[in-house]
Amino acid sequence: MTNYEYLLSDINNIKGIGNKTAKLFKKKNINIILDLLWNLPRNNVDRTDVRKIKDLQIGKIHTITVDVKKYNFPRVRNLPNKVLCEDVTGKLDCIFFNSYEGYIKKILPINSRVTISGKINYYKNRYQITNPTYISSDPNLVNKVFRKYSLTEGLGEKLYNKIINEVLRNIPNLNEWLSKNILKNFNNISWKEAITKIHDPENVNKKGDFLYRLIFDEILSTFLINSRVRKSIKKLKKDKKVFSDKPFISIKKKIDFDLTNDQQIAINEINSDLKSENKMFRLLQGDVGSGKTIVSLIACANVISSNFQASIMAPTEILAKQHYKLSKKLFDTKINVKLLTGKTEYSERKTILEDLKNNNIDLLIGTHSLFQDKVIFKKLGLIIIDEQHKFGVKQRKKLSDKGGKNCDVLVMSATPIPRTMIMTIYGDMDTTIIKNKPKNRKEIKTLSKLDTNIPEVIKFVKKQIINKNQIFWVCPLIEESKKVDHQSSIKRYESLKKEFKDRVGLLHGLLSKDEKDKILENFLRKKIDILVSTTVIEVGIDFPNANVIIIENANKFGLSQLHQLRGRVGRGEKDAFCLLLFKSNLSENAKKRIKILKNTNDGFKISEEDMKLRGYGDLLGFKQSGLKNFRLADPVQNEDLFNLAEKEIKKIENENYDLKKYMPLLKMYDRADILSDLV
Repeated sequence: MTNYEYLLSDINNIKGIGNKTAKLFKKKNINIILDLLWNLPRNNVDRTDVRKIKDLQIGKIHTITVDVKKYNFPRVRNLPNKVLCEDVTGKLDCIFFNSYEGYIKKILPINSRVTISGKINYYKNRYQITNPTYISSDPNLVNKVFRKYSLTEGLGEKLYNKIINEVLRNIPNLNEWLSKNILKNFNNISWKEAITKIHDPENVNKKGDFLYRLIFDEILSTFLINSRVRKSIKKLKKDKKVFSDKPFISIKKKIDFDLTNDQQIAINEINSDLKSENKMFRLLQGDVGSGKTIVSLIACANVISSNFQASIMAPTEILAKQHYKLSKKLFDTKINVKLLTGKTEYSERKTILEDLKNNNIDLLIGTHSLFQDKVIFKKLGLIIIDEQHKFGVKQRKKLSDKGGKNCDVLVMSATPIPRTMIMTIYGDMDTTIIKNKPKNRKEIKTLSKLDTNIPEVIKFVKKQIINKNQIFWVCPLIEESKKVDHQSSIKRYESLKKEFKDRVGLLHGLLSKDEKDKILENFLRKKIDILVSTTVIEVGIDFPNANVIIIENANKFGLSQLHQLRGRVGRGEKDAFCLLLFKSNLSENAKKRIKILKNTNDGFKISEEDMKLRGYGDLLGFKQSGLKNFRLADPVQNEDLFNLAEKEIKKIENENYDLKKYMPLLKMYDRADILSDLV
């Protein structure tokens, strides 16, 4: 057994844990000894406040030494058992619910002197402790600070602390995996010392070298996985893609704006990857409206000109269709582009699959259905995954493998995230960021109003329609909810229809494909002026004439989502507006979100603020990112440790490290299973 395998062994190996107790632990997903250590104390209880009965304070936890005088065991069902105790200053009742008489007599014998601890109550002119937490004939066993853990039913605090102490005593001395230079940052504290100190009741919710050492280890374990994936990808050799500038020049002539400097850099980096013998695994990140789609289509055109097939996977049918229409507009008519979604008719699907297999389709665009086993490419050279921030390293590797050795991978995200999160979620990939927006993109003016001012909003909308502009009107729900006080899209649609007649359309997720297509087509052809919608428009709709978006109950949305919705307008040459409607009783947090949104259009700044307000776990569905959640690390609070880990991983890579040295680290932070699936 290696020096860390004790920590990975079953909890049944702990002295004092039988099968019954083990089952209770496993209810809390505590299966191995290490799980116990990672179930960190959430608080502590100070039992050092020793008092006489006359000095007790109601609502406080106190420790008292008393004499047991009398039992009161009622014969009426459901009434509690009572034990009368006293000291020289007064009297106190110990109240027990769901405890047997025999047990009470055993722990509190008549005429014995015991030390008890618990929360003080007062009832019928007498002090009480209900279900005393600690009872002992030895006052020294009670007179201390105790850890408080999140426990399951049947696991008492006293037993849990006893088991934790047993584990802490038996933690082995582990071989150090951190370099001497790194250890200096944490006062040379070892992992064993750090995990022991974090369980010290005096250190609960405190910060120090012991905590930062553990946080750094957790970050480094994630970076090691990403490093290993990058290394495994670099080993994969592919045929170089050979192409000229012709596809690029052809597309450039058909777009009505100049490419930004960031777009040009992105194109150059992607082209370099495509022409390399190393497989491309790149993230293309850009704010809403930064022009990522154009960059990705140029990449597709280049790959197709080198006699390979390309594929674009979008998260929604609407977005897939948008990509399809744009590619048909920009590509040479000789390029065969097809659209495949879950709603594609059987006969059409059959034809597409056959043509794809025979290399008669150059570019296939669709949703997740693209990666079904029946979808077989003859010569796939590029996979583009749009808006897939929830894809982790496993999923990305799987998609890459589907394309074979010559398939490059480009992942796009229109949701700006802080650099620390890019390092974590996309650390297995090279990264290109587009920050500058095309010159034709207008700055969006963001306003806010109380929802009681709807008549004023209607006047504003009428003015916009007179100026031949179109409006998105976003509502959170499809139908009115009695439980949640949101404006429903159907109700708002009906009220606007009274005012604007047949110039109003309704779009939501429950409509059929044909119904959605018809409404969007009517909006595109300007047959309707106002499109009432749920958040289905958050991604994938690009209508240059829509320059106003009204968002009801804006306080119910996260910052990043509001920014995504706002990005649906401002795509033409006219001034654009985002109007946030909210109720008067806003929370402080909601006020902050609205203020931030009004003050900046920078998606990266907004994302950072969003993460500060909501936490990284909720932002972008990080919990589904393919990496396990951090227990301790926080990309906002621990940015300095993320930067330190980034520098360290580069040194480790340059030293051509032996992974065996870091296996304890990977296993301790639950990353090894990811590694085994990848390498």
